[in-house]
Formats: sequence, structure tokens, C-alpha cells
Amino acid sequence: MASATSIEILDLRHFPAPRLRAVLEKEADLWNQRLHWDYRYSSRLLMQYLDNRMLPGYAALEADRVIGFAFCVYEETKAVIGDVFALPGPVPGSDVEVEATLLNHLFETLLNSPQLDRIETQLLLHPTGRHGPLFRKAGFNLFRRLFMVQSPRSLAGAPVEPLPADLELRPWRDEEMSAAARLISEAYGGHPDSFINDQYRSPHGSMRFLNNIIRYSGCGVFCPPVSFILVDRESRELVAIVLGSRVSAESGHITQICVRPSHRRRGLARRLLSIAGREFVRQGVEEISLTVTEANTDAVHLYLDESYIVTHSFDAAVWLRGARG
Repeated sequence: MASATSIEILDLRHFPAPRLRAVLEKEADLWNQRLHWDYRYSSRLLMQYLDNRMLPGYAALEADRVIGFAFCVYEETKAVIGDVFALPGPVPGSDVEVEATLLNHLFETLLNSPQLDRIETQLLLHPTGRHGPLFRKAGFNLFRRLFMVQSPRSLAGAPVEPLPADLELRPWRDEEMSAAARLISEAYGGHPDSFINDQYRSPHGSMRFLNNIIRYSGCGVFCPPVSFILVDRESRELVAIVLGSRVSAESGHITQICVRPSHRRRGLARRLLSIAGREFVRQGVEEISLTVTEANTDAVHLYLDESYIVTHSFDAAVWLRGARG
């Protein structure tokens, strides 16, 4: 692969899906190797958008061959950088250079779009620091996030703590989405993650988040058997949820766990993790993963205490118009 100075950067919407197949297949290989995550479903979805010329972004070409891409999506006055990836080349670091060139083109487009007042991204595949200096230079705030993994074998023989008598455990039902959205927006009030992902700040945004992970497989394939809610028996109020997905045949992923502030410090998150974990075991998974912001120290300590270990870290980045990182 040549240096970034010898490549062409063109509008991604000029390219049909087959032109990016080799890049997407290599990226899927890395998702599997690094995170044990089957990325093929996401790749197929991206290819549908590419064929429909619906994906704003840029492609990097070398000798008329696509070697990298970056894209974003627009949500009213916000843009989300969904991905950036370049094929590794014979020269170490050449892929990082190509990705940086693609990101700079996106920055130029997005930061000069007057209708945008917010840009977010979470580049889960890329290790912390890979593009950190580039984001900081463009005025983004960075937040280190952790990818943590637990072996279900650690659940074998562990005692099961009973739930408090005033709470009822129920399987997840899609009818609970509105109540769950309200719970999420309340649980994340003032939380670092509500700065990283502004969907958490309102029931409307939280509903979009839930639709993405439950109905549109935005984080693996939603797995109802491992997803539960806790309800207060007297008020019938939803007080906690845990949701899970299958991200490969061998791996499950906790996509959301939260507890209403009024019901914290009662061990509910720990119990829900245990319940979901045992159901994942029944589904035949060999490992369970989750992500957490490093600054959320209480959650990190809980996960470490529950035998999760950090296997990867990545950066979340946020840009706000009128602010400087």
C-alpha cells in the first residue's frame, strides 16, 4: 500500500458494494480475531446501503482499488461517524495513515456543516489512541472505554442471591420499550455515558437506542431469553433492565444494564448480570462481553468483581459546536 499522499479520496456514494467487498471482509476478520464478534451481518447491511447510494462518507483508492472507507450518518443536528477502516499494507502504519486521511475528509465536511452542532463516534474495533491525537486536534473530547469479557465457566457453582421480596423478575417483552426508555433516560441523568451518547438524555432518544439494538440488530442479534426487567410489586414501576445479544455463535454481549437511581445500592445490577449470564450459558455461549466507560468506576469495579476482565480498550469521541476539547 502506498502512502496516503498517493491515494485518491472520493465520495463513498460513487461506489457499489462489490467494490468494497475485500475491505469489508478484512474488517470482519479483525472483528472476529480481536473481539470474537461476527461482523458479517453488519457488513451485509453496509453493502445494502452502499448499493442504494445512501451512505455518506469517503473511499480511499489506490490504483483504482478501494483500500479503505469511512462513513457517517445524520440524526437531525447530530452526525455519528459510524466506521473508518483501511486495509493493512506492507509498510507498518500505512493503514493508520489512510484512515487518518479519511477521517480528516469527514472532519472537513462535518465541522463545516452549519446545521450540525454535535458529532459522536465510538470506534470499537480500533485500540485506544489509534486516532486520539487526530480527534483532539479537531476539537473532540475523548473518553476511554473498556471491552470486558467473562467466561461463563466462572458462573458454575456460584450461589444465586434471591431477589428482594418487593421486586418481581420478568422476561423482556417488546411492550416494555416505552417504560424501558423512560428508565434509561432517568438512570443516565448526569452520567458520563449521556455525554458520549446523547440518546440517553431523553425517553425519545432512549427509544431510538432500544429500537436499534432490539429491532435492527445494531449490536449483534437481540436475544430475548437473556433479557429481563425488574418491576416493583407495589407501584408496578420498572426499576431495572438487562438486555443481551448474540454477537457470534460463541459469544454473547450485554447491550444494556441499568437501575433506577431510587433502587441502587441493593445489588440489583449484580443479580441481573448473574441471571443473564446463566441464561447465556443455556444458550451455549463460551464468553460474555460488555463495554463500559473507564470513568464509570463503580461499574468497572462491579464487573471486575464479577470476573470480567479487560481485553481491549477503545475511544469514544464527542465534538460540540462552540466548545473546544
